[in-house]
Amino acid sequence: MTITLKTPVKGNYRAVIKAFDRSLFEALKPPVGEMEIVTFTGSSKGDKVHIRFLKPFKAEWISDIIEDNIIEDTAWFIDVGSTLPWPLASWKHYHGVEKIDETNSMVIDQMTFTGKNFLLTLLLYPSILIGFLPRKPIYKSYFERLIQ
Repeated sequence: MTITLKTPVKGNYRAVIKAFDRSLFEALKPPVGEMEIVTFTGSSKGDKVHIRFLKPFKAEWISDIIEDNIIEDTAWFIDVGSTLPWPLASWKHYHGVEKIDETNSMVIDQMTFTGKNFLLTLLLYPSILIGFLPRKPIYKSYFERLIQ
């Protein structure tokens, strides 16, 4: 199953993709529950992100950055889950930034995932959507402050 969210933000696409660092990752933490960032080595191929959920449930999530690139009007990186919390069976997250013009970009989050079975995949959809929708205003305000 795939969920795609697009968010227009201030900033040149090259500057926006470079800002996908630990500071932005901290800003994107879910508002509900508690989690810690165990490891964040970056957003380039070969980097790793390890988060530990502490509340309301305990779980480990480790993703490996398998690809990154910047071309004429688009920049991206892709993470794939190597250790995922139940009930996820697979996770692939495309983080893209497309050029709108010299000072505006479109951030694209495209999450492709499966649950342990078809029913769990269907049930995960609304949870993942609700979990990622708060990123839209966070991206907007984060990049608005960044370019000032």
